[in-house]
Formats: sequence, structure tokens, C-alpha cells
Amino acid sequence: MFAAAHPNADPEAHWIPLTTGSVAEFYVEPMLPHVGDIDLMLHLSTQLATPRGQSPPTQLPAEFHNYVKVFEIIDSHLPGYVYLQLRHLLMECNDEGKYNAVQYDRKCYLSNRSYQDDEINVHGPALLAVVPRLGTSSSHDLVFCLRCLSWPSQAADWPTRHRNYGWPDSTTVDRVVNNGCDVVRVAHRQCKEHEWMGEAQWRLSFSRAEIVLMNSWTPVQQIVYHMLRFFMKTERLTDSADNSGADRLSNYHIKTLILWASELKPETWWTDDLNLVRICVELLHNLVVWLSDAWYPQYFISDCNLIDNSFNMTNIGQLISLDHTWFSTWFIDNYIRKCSHLCPDHISRLCDDISTGMKLQRAVSAIVARRLNSSLFDFPPTLAIAELSIATLVTVMSCVSSINEFTKIDSRLSDYVTGVTFLHVASKLLRHSFNDELMNILTTVLGHFVGPRRYSNNFTSKMSLIQSSKLMKVVANNPRSTVQLIEIELSKAYLYRALRCKDTDSDSIYCLANVYLAVLYYTTGQYQMATERCKLVTRSQDHSHCNPHVVQGELLPKIDDDIDVVLGLAVFYQQLRTAALNQQDMQHVTVFTTELFAHYMDVKCCQFTQSDKFKQYKIYFCITTQLFIGDMLLYVL
Repeated sequence: MFAAAHPNADPEAHWIPLTTGSVAEFYVEPMLPHVGDIDLMLHLSTQLATPRGQSPPTQLPAEFHNYVKVFEIIDSHLPGYVYLQLRHLLMECNDEGKYNAVQYDRKCYLSNRSYQDDEINVHGPALLAVVPRLGTSSSHDLVFCLRCLSWPSQAADWPTRHRNYGWPDSTTVDRVVNNGCDVVRVAHRQCKEHEWMGEAQWRLSFSRAEIVLMNSWTPVQQIVYHMLRFFMKTERLTDSADNSGADRLSNYHIKTLILWASELKPETWWTDDLNLVRICVELLHNLVVWLSDAWYPQYFISDCNLIDNSFNMTNIGQLISLDHTWFSTWFIDNYIRKCSHLCPDHISRLCDDISTGMKLQRAVSAIVARRLNSSLFDFPPTLAIAELSIATLVTVMSCVSSINEFTKIDSRLSDYVTGVTFLHVASKLLRHSFNDELMNILTTVLGHFVGPRRYSNNFTSKMSLIQSSKLMKVVANNPRSTVQLIEIELSKAYLYRALRCKDTDSDSIYCLANVYLAVLYYTTGQYQMATERCKLVTRSQDHSHCNPHVVQGELLPKIDDDIDVVLGLAVFYQQLRTAALNQQDMQHVTVFTTELFAHYMDVKCCQFTQSDKFKQYKIYFCITTQLFIGDMLLYVL
């Protein structure tokens, strides 16, 4: 029996992205673009994989849903390939993120076939998505996977194996292990045609680990990786994708080659007599040896062979005779000259004659100087994947994850993602009402979200009031913000949500929420709406439930000079008391009684009947038994 892997099988599931491939691996920025396809790994918030025999977790990261299906990783007969058997259902049992586990009795395996559409371009474990953009198109590999928070048992010896030269160091090893791994939906090429294994088999993926390790490389190691990738692709010796299960060389093989070299060779091998051509040639010769021996060890699972008898050796023979002179000539003709074409004519013409070392050095120096003084980052493909992600992944948690992932690529993408997300929400508002999910997405993009840790719409009135208060404080502290109106409208929306909540604390919040709504309506010039909110408070006969809640002066946006004066005098009074009487605990200095402040706002809103409103204000002031300093000063003014 198979469990469906298609996201439609669980309508509450959300995709959580991880940027992988060149975009995430490189921190150097070569002159020739090193970003081809944009690789994005996606795991569901409702599914999790765990090593066999391990107890189900009792706590999960905030990206996961409040219920999660747990699949146990079962090794296959092939190293690096596994099956996923449904074993537990985790259900969140309290607000602290604790989970209880319920065990499944039936043996149900997760299918690796998420899509049956023959028109979709499948590339190994990835789906190739093509996004039109300004008359061109960018391709993006979308790899659907299951998240595993633990380090897999098949790679148990990797963290502790002996390393002669100290790479990776213990801190990096700990980071790698703590990140766990993923399981991607692809069967081994020998098993794809098998009726059961072809659908049940998955592959362990160490993309998270590779990103950490490759970002710990020295610049020389990153440049060598870029050069070898460029060489192998130009000579058509590799497949274009990082596909460790292919029957021909891929970028994954080049990556594995340099990962092993980083561990097995001393630092001096990379730095003494620094010569990139020498390093590349020696690594390619190591590659030839592995291919000749038909043994290409995977970096994390040492008994996993990346090639077998079906491996395509076509065109690999040319690597055997490759030497320094040949590779130097190739590199100048195919890389340096291409770099010169990106420069102004007076620089590119220097490469017309590089017959001597001096002329070559002058041309390369001019190209490097040009590179240092200009930005040639290939931004459009990255923007395209941002658009794709926003269109398909916009939820509260995936929105946070997407912003974090794209900011790693380029800091400018944070503003870009924010802008496009605003447009996305606006388009949804044309078709739907302003619902909780859209509210939380906007608040998250603005950086002010303090809602529930999980995907849940079970908000309490207190939680909604806290969120609104946070937004009001932002409005008060940043009166010239370009998104102030959005923050005000969001604050109103959260206050209305607090009023809609049916939890036991809603009555005590009722008056305070209405007073804050009156303040916000008054701020935007909607005086009639502000008056209506004040009336809901002033007409109430019993304010005993309002005692725990007061109007916080620091949350109030600019209303009038009187309130500003009151808050200033209250702080001054507090300082005097502290200095004269050494009283450190002066609470409720910059606050107002909820019902009194509602009367004050009612006076402010009713320009033509202020005298009558003020009489009501005066009467209520005289009969109120609990007054704050702010109430007294505001009444006097």
C-alpha cells in the first residue's frame, strides 16, 4: 500500500523552500555567470522523515504544521537509497510546541510519484519549471523532498571519521550534522522499471550539508570548482543537473571530487605555488583514476558508488591526455576571451594579441579591474524564481522561509520579494476578502509578525490584541514610514479579529480594542467611525472587566498636543519621584484608564457637540474610583 505524495492529498500542507545549487553554494562571484538553473528544494509542513528505530520527536521547528505524518527511513539494498514507511502521527498538544505521537499499525510506504503528467519535464528528482520573463525564459529545478531533522544512519561514520588535515573542522561538522538531511523522490536507475521499487524508492540528499561545507571552502577552492564545472559543461562532458543518480558525469560528480580533495589534501596543496591550472589538471587526473577503477565514492556515504557498469564513458578519454599546456590554452581561449567580451571595446581588444606573457597579463589585469568596478551579477533568473516562489508558496511560514532564502542570494531580493508579495496579496484581495492568512502574510513581510508558531487560524483575542499593539507601536515610532497606512489598516484588522474571538478573555478586551480602533480611525481622519467606536465603550454600564487592560500611551500615534504633553509630564513626574524618594517601581505612569480615554476621544471627535460630551466626560471622571496620573493630567489640560 502506498501513501500519496501529491500535495493535494493534504489541503492544509504548505511547501517550505530551501535554495540549493549554485546560488547557495557560491559566495564568490565569477565574471562569467555560474548560475544556470535555479534549484529549489521543497518539503511539506505536514511530513517528516526519521531514521529507523529512532523515537518520534516531541518538538519540531516552527515551520511544521500542528499535525505531522512521520515516515521511518528504511535502508534498501543500495547504499544511499531508502524506503519511507508511515509509522507515526504527531499532534501538537500545547502552545509550547510539544507533540504527542500516535503509532500507525498498517505498513504504508510513501510513493515517490507526485506527478503523473507526461508533459512535465522530469530531470532526475527535479521538475523543470520554465518561467517566461520579458520575452525570455528561465528554468528552475524544483526538487520535492521530505525533511529529516536527524543525521541518517547510512552516513553515521562521516562525523567521526579520521581527517589528517582538519577539514572540515569540528564546528562545521556539528553544523552539518545538526542540519540533518532530506529524502528526494527518485529511485536508483537500476530499479526504476521495477514494479514496486520504482515507486517506493527514495534517495538520501545531503544538499544542506553540501551548502555548509562549500561555504567553508577557501576562495581558491570555490574558484577551482567553478572552473571545473565550466570546463566540463563547455566540453559537454557533464549533464547540466546535479543528479547523483545519472549514468554520465554531472556537476554532482565535480562537487564530490572537490569535497574529497578538500578533506584529503593539506592546505599547502591549495596555496603553495598557487596555480589554478595545476590544481584543475591534477583533480581531473584523479577523476580519470576513479572512472577507470569504476569506483566513485559518494562523500557522505563512503560505500555508495556514484558510477556502475552502465556508466557512459563516452568522451571521457580526452581527459587522460590533458596536461598543463593544453588546459592553459583552453582556459585562455574559452574563459578569458569570453570575459573580455563583457568589457568595453578598449579592454576586449587587448585580447586580440596575447602572444606574450606580458600582453596576456595586461589584458587579464584590465579585465579584473573592470570586474571589480562593475556588477555583472546575473539577477533576472533569480528574480524569476522569486516570482515563481511567491506565486506558489505564499503562506506565513513559507513567506518567512522564502525571504530568508532569497536574502542569502542577494540582499536586494528582500525588497523585491516584499514588493511582489504586496502585489500578490492585492490581487487576492480583488477576488477574496481580507482573511487571516493574508493579514499574517502582510505582517510577516513587514517584519512584525508575532502570531502562532504553527499553521493555525486558532487565534485568541489576547494574541490578536498583542499583534495590533505591536503594529501601533511601529506606527507611533515611525510616523513617516512609507508603509504606515498598511500598518494602520493591519492593526485595525487585528483589533476586529480580537473582537470576533470567542475565548474567555474577549470580554475584558472588548473596550480596549474599541478604544484603539477609535484612535486609529481618528488618525486617518475617519471621525464618524471613531465616534461609533467610542460610543460602544461609553454606553457600557459595567467596566469592571476593563480593570486588567489600560490604554498604553507609547502605542498612540500622533493625535494632538495634549496627549504628547501629558506623556512628557508623566515621564518627568516619574523621574522626580525616583530622584526625590528613590522609588524605582513606578508602574502605570504613561497609561490611561480605558473608559476615561474613550470619553476623551469622544470629545475630540464631536466638534459641534463638545460641551455636552465634555459634561459626560466630567461626570465619569468624578465617579471613577481608579485614576492614573495620565488620566488626571489629560483631564486638566
